[in-house]
Amino acid sequence: MSTAAPIAHDLRDFYTSEISRIQRQFAETGDGRQAVLQRTVLVETIAQRLWKELISPEERGPEGFAMVALGGFGRAWLFPHSDIDLLFLHAGRGTEESYKDRIRRFSQELWDLRLKLSPTTRTLAECDRFDSENVEFTISLLDCRYLAGDRGLFDRLHDKLIPKLVMRESQSLVQSLTEVTRHRHAKYGNTVFHLEPNIKETPGGLRDYNVACWLSLISAMDKLQGWPGAESSLPASVQRQFGPALDFLMATRCFLHFRHGRDDNTLSWEAQDEATILKIGAAELSLNNAADWMRIYFRHARAVHRASVQLLEEVPAAKSSLYRHFQNLRSRVSNSDFSVVDGFIFLQQPSGLHDPQLLLRLFEFMAHHGLKLSTTTEYRIEHVLPSLAAAPPKGAELWSYLQAILMEPHAADAMRAMHSLHLLTLLLPELKIIDSLVVRDFYHRFTVDEHSFLAIECLHRAKRSQSEWDRRYGDILQELEQPDLLYLALLLHDVGKGTPSENHVTASLEIATQCLEQLDLDPADRETVLFLIGSHLDISTTLRRDIFDPDTIKLFAEKMGTPERLKMLCLLTYADIKAVNPEALTPWKAENVYQLYISTANYLSRSADQPLHDGNETLTRLQNFASLPGQKLKAFLEGLPARYLRVHSAESVLQQIEMAEKLAENPVQLALTRGRNWYELSIVVADRPFLFATIAGTLAAWGMNIVKANAFSNAAGVVLDTFYFTDRFRTLELNLPEWERFKRSISDVLVGEADVNKMLRDRVRSDRGGPAKVKVETKLEFDNECSSHSTLLQIIAQDRPGLLHRICSCFANSRCNIDLALIDTEGQMAIDVFYLTSAGAKLSAEEQNNLQASLAEALSNS
Repeated sequence: MSTAAPIAHDLRDFYTSEISRIQRQFAETGDGRQAVLQRTVLVETIAQRLWKELISPEERGPEGFAMVALGGFGRAWLFPHSDIDLLFLHAGRGTEESYKDRIRRFSQELWDLRLKLSPTTRTLAECDRFDSENVEFTISLLDCRYLAGDRGLFDRLHDKLIPKLVMRESQSLVQSLTEVTRHRHAKYGNTVFHLEPNIKETPGGLRDYNVACWLSLISAMDKLQGWPGAESSLPASVQRQFGPALDFLMATRCFLHFRHGRDDNTLSWEAQDEATILKIGAAELSLNNAADWMRIYFRHARAVHRASVQLLEEVPAAKSSLYRHFQNLRSRVSNSDFSVVDGFIFLQQPSGLHDPQLLLRLFEFMAHHGLKLSTTTEYRIEHVLPSLAAAPPKGAELWSYLQAILMEPHAADAMRAMHSLHLLTLLLPELKIIDSLVVRDFYHRFTVDEHSFLAIECLHRAKRSQSEWDRRYGDILQELEQPDLLYLALLLHDVGKGTPSENHVTASLEIATQCLEQLDLDPADRETVLFLIGSHLDISTTLRRDIFDPDTIKLFAEKMGTPERLKMLCLLTYADIKAVNPEALTPWKAENVYQLYISTANYLSRSADQPLHDGNETLTRLQNFASLPGQKLKAFLEGLPARYLRVHSAESVLQQIEMAEKLAENPVQLALTRGRNWYELSIVVADRPFLFATIAGTLAAWGMNIVKANAFSNAAGVVLDTFYFTDRFRTLELNLPEWERFKRSISDVLVGEADVNKMLRDRVRSDRGGPAKVKVETKLEFDNECSSHSTLLQIIAQDRPGLLHRICSCFANSRCNIDLALIDTEGQMAIDVFYLTSAGAKLSAEEQNNLQASLAEALSNS
């Protein structure tokens, strides 16, 4: 036999023609199931033809050798660019050696067709071995399907070996599958509500459906001691939930594969827009925008995730003996209303659920013990919702139950369950507008409703966290007099995002006011909740000011009014930022929020007219250093503002004095230290034009992310700059020799031996990605009132490499000095604040106008 070139050419033309036909048909019908089935048949036809050409022309030969489809191919689930899993099954080593070269040629032909083939060769005996390090192979056997070769050999695998293997290893299989699934869920935050979900791997995606099928199949095989009948092994209730969801998810994954031309399952914003226009999986529905289409996705994903998680919990083999022991202990919390079996809540008297009080006590019980509702209980809740909607609990009665739920340690899970069952929006209709709402800012990772639940969860977790920073906030939480009001504010703080208003805070206040009236809160409590919602961005805004400036603290403290409100707003800010995405609350932000809280709390604990710390303590410590003559200290400090002593410790000042004395030996003095959360670079050098911009550019060229910078100069013209930055690529952490090269690079740039602009161009080329997903409009805001000595300039712009260098170059060209730079980034939006002076004074109106024009031109050209 030979593989003549015309055969390969014919197969390539055949595959190209057929896959194009499948794509056209999908574009016309939107039927994902049909597209998947047709591609499966197409690949199967090609594989069988190659088998006859390269392996054996016999109808079911050769003896002792068979080709078997596994995984997605086995279950006839080949999406347009899915991998093709094949098992070359041998009765023994003899056929394996005889057909090794032919298998290689067979595989090469499929690879030449640009098909992603994943071939596996095993003997029958090897298939019978359970490998805990390769559970995926054993799981893939559950979907095995005969393609060609010795049918009797395949029947031995399918009918005898696999059932015995599953019965023997059922507990190990299920526990491994459960562990892998829970790890995958944890990777995605245990939520379906991602703004750009992976249609396959995210909770509620197609992988969850597969897991549910495998768990049910293993359970059925273990019980029946063989393969179940042709009908699905899934429970009927689960099948009802999966039907429409599966149609939608399969259509969406086919759409993504055809759109990307590869196995890319990420539902990006651009893909969401296109899917909305094409009405993928929603041909009969009216859609106004992508948010409407995503709500359909989330509804289906929630159903799949809910059913799969229930199966994970209900399959006995999925639980370790320790887990079962723990659940048995939890079963002891059963009472006259609710019984607990294997961690699931059942109703003692199902008919009593028509009583709203019992229904809400059910969720309080769930929030207190961290239990889940059984499938039966969920079904009964859904059954009574129509009657509850006719006469729902209201006013103080409703608030008393919500209050009790919110105070419990697992409140967020209870709220999610109420929301999933549509009970929460029945009780608080104001939340309907943020149900599964996607807001595109490339900073938030979750939908608005999930963000609010996660924020509540973050606060409850802080009390028992192992993290030092979380525990600090947990300690503040323990001091609150009315934490229930804080939880309610978190639940409502972003409802305004569901309105067309450009200011979601104002909109949230209007909606929350109506909601609080309906809940009949006391006027004082209502005022507190509205204060928290209306001020929930104030700490983030204040952190873009100089929090070492007493005037900043004074103004913020006056707005807070009381220590209790300060504590509540601090905690709300902590939870709000932490719930944005796992990386949002950096150690730097956590420390700054806490520093602002401590400084403001200290101010509020004093009388209003008592001056704040002005640096005298540092000065006193410096004067006590015997090795530091008073005249030398006085000469160094001459011309430096009082703020210099507020932001530097005595040890830091002493170090900079010593560095300044060495300028005659080396014109660039550098000190690089690594703190707990960032690097600190101190630079002492003679003043020169574009100094700050040059240093910022060099750091950017090295891939460093500047988070803050202080710039000072004394009367002798010595510049004392300090940059705080994080190392995005861990260059300094992983390569200690790079420390010296890094410092030498900065020094070379400052003395003119290296070109910072060339370094930046190289960095921009290496960092170049696709177009920005979120277009950020450049905004420049000057403020001459918030500082007694400087003009504040806030710049909001599209983040990009070298942005700070470009901005600071404009400052240098306009003869502006930078006293302080506060650098922040939210997603693709840079929010940078600078304290500027010109000739030692605030910027005049004319100077502001000229600088604004210069910056607008520079940022528009970048």
